Amino acid sequence: MDLTAFPDPWRFQVHLEIWVLLLFLVGAYVYTVRVIGPKVAPEGRIVTRGQIRAFVAMIVLLWLSSDWPVHDLAEEYLYSVHMVQHMALSMFVPPLALMAIPEWMMRLLLGRGRTWTSARFLSTPVVAAFVYNIVLLVTHIPALVNRSAEGGPVHYSLHVILVTSALLLWMPVVGPIREWQMSHGGKMIYLFAMSLVPTVPAGWLTFAEGSVYDHYETPVRVWGVSVIDDQQMAGAIMKLGGSVFMWAVIIFFFFKRFMAGFHEQQSYVRGSIPADVEMLSENESLTFADVEEAFGRTRAVPESRGSVD
Repeated sequence: MDLTAFPDPWRFQVHLEIWVLLLFLVGAYVYTVRVIGPKVAPEGRIVTRGQIRAFVAMIVLLWLSSDWPVHDLAEEYLYSVHMVQHMALSMFVPPLALMAIPEWMMRLLLGRGRTWTSARFLSTPVVAAFVYNIVLLVTHIPALVNRSAEGGPVHYSLHVILVTSALLLWMPVVGPIREWQMSHGGKMIYLFAMSLVPTVPAGWLTFAEGSVYDHYETPVRVWGVSVIDDQQMAGAIMKLGGSVFMWAVIIFFFFKRFMAGFHEQQSYVRGSIPADVEMLSENESLTFADVEEAFGRTRAVPESRGSVD
């Protein structure tokens, strides 16, 4: 077969729509923080360094997963790269985006009308989990994947729906509105349940006989990966990648819930010693007489009644 008729998979392609989106997000965030924040933020607490770092990480990850070469390999040659892209857009970018938004900014965006009511309803754990998993299953239908991989409005619409459903999924976990978040125990149960659902499409991709998606049966095989191997790697990435990340978050919340205050309880810090205990200054030394006096103030342990002389 003459492969010269097929384009080079590593050819550089400019995606202006991605750069426009990134510039819009950066400009909107900076404007809101610098111009609107000082007017509406409570007590001058506009944004923290952690929120700025989360925003920068979100922008970088969104750019890497949506621009050349990841985008082109994902949409034209390898479904496994497509799965990596979807993992980034559903598992990593949404929680970083929520962590980057201050509470006052989220309340400003949602307002107090129907938008707030709708967002509150869709962000409840049961509804958010249902919506996200429906989107997850639908976006793996072969006919829809083959159609969206060809580009156009369907492709971008699916990405928008995926990111939106993922934002709802993560809202009860790391959302900026405190009263919408669950307890640490609830978050662990919630994320554990979410780590089980991807097993269904992941197992289907891993053990399917033959190619599932016709679009990726291209004669040009990047890195020499066959269609079946590519499909199985996509299933493994979906199952292991999502589960490992979910479990890492679960472990974090476990230590945050059950190990909170452990260091302070096991350490002698200022103010933890009773006031009636006299402490030596740095220039004082402990003498034998001081030890005898301390033992003299200690009550003797009474002998047990059953003791034998």
